[in-house]
Amino acid sequence: MNLSVPFIQRPVATTLLTLGVALAGLVAFNMLPVSPLPQVEFPTIFVQASLPGASPETMAATVATPLERSFSRIAGVTEMTSTSSLGSTRVILQFDLNRDIDGAARDVQAAINAARSLLPTGLPNNPIYKKANPADAPIMILALTSDTMTKGQMYDAASTILAQKLAQVQGIGQVTVGGSALPAVRVELNPAVLHKYGIGTEDVRNAIVAANANRPKGAVENGDKHWQIYANDQATKANEYLPLIVAYRSGAAVRLSDVGEVVDSVQDLRNAGLANNKPAVLVILYKQPGANIIETVDRVNALLPPLRASIPGAIDLTIALDRTPTIRASLHDVERTLLISSGLVIMVVFLFLRNVRAALIPSVAVPVSLIGTFGVMYLCGYSLNTLSLMALTIATGFVVDDAIVVLENVARHIEQGVPPMKATLQGASEVGFTVLSMSLSLIAVFTPVLLMGGIVGRLLREFAVTLSVAILISLLISLTTTPMM
Repeated sequence: MNLSVPFIQRPVATTLLTLGVALAGLVAFNMLPVSPLPQVEFPTIFVQASLPGASPETMAATVATPLERSFSRIAGVTEMTSTSSLGSTRVILQFDLNRDIDGAARDVQAAINAARSLLPTGLPNNPIYKKANPADAPIMILALTSDTMTKGQMYDAASTILAQKLAQVQGIGQVTVGGSALPAVRVELNPAVLHKYGIGTEDVRNAIVAANANRPKGAVENGDKHWQIYANDQATKANEYLPLIVAYRSGAAVRLSDVGEVVDSVQDLRNAGLANNKPAVLVILYKQPGANIIETVDRVNALLPPLRASIPGAIDLTIALDRTPTIRASLHDVERTLLISSGLVIMVVFLFLRNVRAALIPSVAVPVSLIGTFGVMYLCGYSLNTLSLMALTIATGFVVDDAIVVLENVARHIEQGVPPMKATLQGASEVGFTVLSMSLSLIAVFTPVLLMGGIVGRLLREFAVTLSVAILISLLISLTTTPMM
């Protein structure tokens, strides 16, 4: 009686182990983020400095060079690139992959403070820096086009309505608007006419500023009565600036329309966007780190109908880019591959063993091995992406081998008349070392991938770990669940 207890407990313990692995994997699968590529952080910092009116040569010599010398003393900098243009300098610092981005940002701020005395005194503001990850690509791009409205009007609707609503969507980390700029009134002065009247550009600027002075206008009182004076002195259209008086010459007023052309335009003319060969304003969406890209895009798609209703009807809001179709296709391919591989395994095992019950055993071992891998992926902070899904697809063929080897050996003992329990223990023990050596040899093949450095090593590490974990779980299932069944 005492000897039979372990034999009764072993199937129960094996069943609980199998169910635990499967349930853990199913729970983790619903919590895994979905992304196009593995979540690899590239410690990169962008430093921006501006000096309005300075030539690119001046920016490179007086701004970029002092900053580069100061940044070169920061530990862990692997690459530094600077670009100087009219009135602007941009320095890109890339750090070693093992460097903490927050610590690197503190070092960059200290280097900027140290270089401040070497920068031009006319620099309006200190150089600013921003942490960024070049691997983060937009998950979705929305395009605004219109046949009647200007790009400035579309940009105004995108930045004041769409961007604020989309930024509140769960999973959205950043929303940028491009392709144009906010509406503005541009004054294009005629130098010859200014010289004729003896008017300087500063006089014109002062007149424009004074015309938009948003100050109290005063009040009128009569006894116990008080009247507050209000007036709208904010000029927002070009025709409101045309009669503006700039100066008086020979007793006559010189108006703004006399010294230049005033047009309705945008703040930045050197910014353009196109969608289907039509001028467009683009709303670019980035996801939060670790967010599920498919769920995030689905939330944005659900929000599009009310967003279209909140902007002018003359604006067409369409989807210009969506990165989820390829990811959805990868998930579908993995599911289809699992079904096909399970069917092929059952067919092959049935052809050789001529036993329907034995043929169904690998159909349990293979899915449990792959589903259990999701639990380890969640603990490692991995995501469902192209590389990890490819690893699971490849692992389908590997995890089948262990189950078939153990199953065939146990079935052989049963056919020889050995009792099932004894055949199970004897068959599993005979091929246990063989299955173990097979699994370890497969894992050893991917060990060099785990040891690779640099960006490529970081990208392929998730592939190698996922495949190795699937093989290890397959080893566990083949030595426990398969013989028990």
